[in-house]
Amino acid sequence: MTKPIVLSLGELLWDMLPTGKRAGGAPVNFIYHASMNGAEGVAISAVGEDELGDELLAATEAAGINSMVQRNAWPTGTVDVALKNGIPEYTIVKNVAWDHILYTRQLIEVVEKADAICFGTLGLRSPESHDTIIELLKHAKKGAMKFFDINLRGDHYSKELIEELLGQATVFKINDDELFLLRDMFDIRGTSDDNACRWFLDTFDLDYVILTGGASFSTIMSKTGETSTINTPRVEVADTVGAGDSFSGTFTGKLLNGATLKEAHRAAVNTSAFVCTQEGAWPAYPEEGIPDYCQIINGE
Repeated sequence: MTKPIVLSLGELLWDMLPTGKRAGGAPVNFIYHASMNGAEGVAISAVGEDELGDELLAATEAAGINSMVQRNAWPTGTVDVALKNGIPEYTIVKNVAWDHILYTRQLIEVVEKADAICFGTLGLRSPESHDTIIELLKHAKKGAMKFFDINLRGDHYSKELIEELLGQATVFKINDDELFLLRDMFDIRGTSDDNACRWFLDTFDLDYVILTGGASFSTIMSKTGETSTINTPRVEVADTVGAGDSFSGTFTGKLLNGATLKEAHRAAVNTSAFVCTQEGAWPAYPEEGIPDYCQIINGE
């Protein structure tokens, strides 16, 4: 059976943690976990012609992440990360290599073959990468999943950008903090979580809206009316870096390989819980498979 092709468009960078640097970037985290869940993943980004770029490419290769990474004259992306009670806080350096992804025939050709493409607001913060990614999305084949993981960071987004990407998307993923901000932004104050998600689903003609509530719950709504809600398992947290991306990548990989909505959702919750017990966004999966943490918390 041929594996579905899944791409990510956007940032590839070093998270500069108090304990040292760690390779990351939400789109690349997504690709790692999509690849671990039955997809042929490719991360599209750019790094500098510098030592950090060399090391970043070596790290992605060592993790088994396939990539199409351009090299350019800007510095390799970095993010200063401070962990407060295990929760990351980010300071993202501007005008770096992934802000200057070039629109090329090579990228067009791989996008045309993709079964799913993941993108977020951060990767489109600069005019050059914004224009490249928007043009690439126009080449997605009919029926391809276009997964918009909003990933709001600092001042790297606007209502106009969010609306533009919602217009491109078939899947929209947000967390409860982001939904709080979007209620004000889109003037849907006072709505319940379910009604707010349904508003986005209907207004932008989406196939799915995914709402994650951190340590509490996650809900996935489908345009068909099917809904899946799962309580978040309690685990001993090492750090939460990449947990949301692992959820997204697992859900995409499983769904494209024929899982039902509820099956894909459960797998996504379990992967996210597992990632929280590990350090870093790209942990090796256990040989015996990821435990079914949902069985414990949901009494199944």
